[in-house]
Amino acid sequence: MTQHTVRPPLPAARGASAAWTLVLPVKPLARAKSRLDPFAGARRPDLALAFALDTVTAALACPLVAQVLVVSRDPVAGAQLAALGAHLVTDEPGAPGVDGLNPALTHGAAHARRLRPGAPLAALSADLPALRPAELARVLGAVPAGARAFLADAPGTGTTLLACSPGVPLRPDFGGASRQRHAAGGAHELLLPDVPSVRRDVDTAADLAEALALGVGPHTRAVAAALV
Repeated sequence: MTQHTVRPPLPAARGASAAWTLVLPVKPLARAKSRLDPFAGARRPDLALAFALDTVTAALACPLVAQVLVVSRDPVAGAQLAALGAHLVTDEPGAPGVDGLNPALTHGAAHARRLRPGAPLAALSADLPALRPAELARVLGAVPAGARAFLADAPGTGTTLLACSPGVPLRPDFGGASRQRHAAGGAHELLLPDVPSVRRDVDTAADLAEALALGVGPHTRAVAAALV
């Protein structure tokens, strides 16, 4: 069993008015969420888009979030997410698959720094269909000043959110056992007991069942209902 070092809490000195910029990566829908194929079949791209739409809607409703940047080359997803109010970044580097995730986030973070250089910044998974704005606010409000911090996913191996203060590099290392890598890279782990919607990303049918039990947004609810 992997042992995780628990660091003592650092001071969270931001205040309730911190205006965060969030960066969300969205894969081309034709290749997104491949592990949902056995469950969703031909509706898998619709489900992936629904996750992103509900995630961005909730993120934009969070009182601590001032701007959401979506890094994506997918024209359908990009247009619909921009219509919600997200800022679209289409010139992501590298391959638009799994291997391109961290370069895309680094590119999006650099773009975000140019737009709002003095703002705190966070990378957020785009597959959080049960995301609650108040829970996201609790996570962002717990990020220590002057540091990098992350939130582990529900299974405890991955990461759903990585945040950094102004002037601190994001250095994303998402994918696989990213919880361990982010901790080893010096990021502070946010140990919050009451934010299940920010931890529950969806890769499998079992994950989706858990998200549905938490209560998903309207786009995911509509697509999931059509699959039953």
